[in-house]
Amino acid sequence: MSEFPLDGPPRARGSAPRLAWLFDVDGTLLLTDGASREAFASAVAQHLGVEDDLRDIAFAGSTEPRILGDILYKHGRRFAGGEEPRFWATVFEKMRALLHPERGRLLPGVPELLDAIEAEPGWVKGLLTGNMTGMAAIKLRRFHLAERFAFGTFGQEAENRDALARLAVERVRSAYGIPPSRCIVVGDTEHDIRCARFAGARVVAVATGTRRREELAAYQPDLLLDDLAELNDLLAWARRIAAGE
Repeated sequence: MSEFPLDGPPRARGSAPRLAWLFDVDGTLLLTDGASREAFASAVAQHLGVEDDLRDIAFAGSTEPRILGDILYKHGRRFAGGEEPRFWATVFEKMRALLHPERGRLLPGVPELLDAIEAEPGWVKGLLTGNMTGMAAIKLRRFHLAERFAFGTFGQEAENRDALARLAVERVRSAYGIPPSRCIVVGDTEHDIRCARFAGARVVAVATGTRRREELAAYQPDLLLDDLAELNDLLAWARRIAAGE
């Protein structure tokens, strides 16, 4: 949380909290055009002495600690004391350099959806991401989104994405009194759909990442969109959830 400019969860505007949005980052809010994989590969070269483009390591839908675990397993390595924090510091340093102003893009409909959520009485929004807190901050600041999310649940906080989602909805319930059934997970992979189901939350799947629409449909999300620019349908559905339908 210290990587973000706001401290603690914001209060919902205008009325008692009624609905919570929990956003994935990569493939849902933004794309980095492969910068994350490159940052990891650079850190692997520096700390493990191995040249590896990591193309066979699954990034989409995973958590960054899990990604690191997969890399170490692949190369038969483990970190000694103090090595892992230095590895992460290198990843973040490389990411800051790689994610320059000409690289990556914000996905369609994202600013408009965030504006709409902020305008709705009793709606709150946060992050549910496999990114480490530091990596999430780098990406969100690049696209001027960091100030729009004052709370979140991050990759280093749970052993897998299901546990991460459970932690996220528990935090929302504690902070706002909003039950899991009125939490909406927004993501672009089957892992987002599965973790939302595990946590008892609703889920919106968007085909803006590495998964095609038909692949996501097979996991039966509550709502499936081509992208977040389908704002009217998304907001109408969310208002029904907020009303307890």
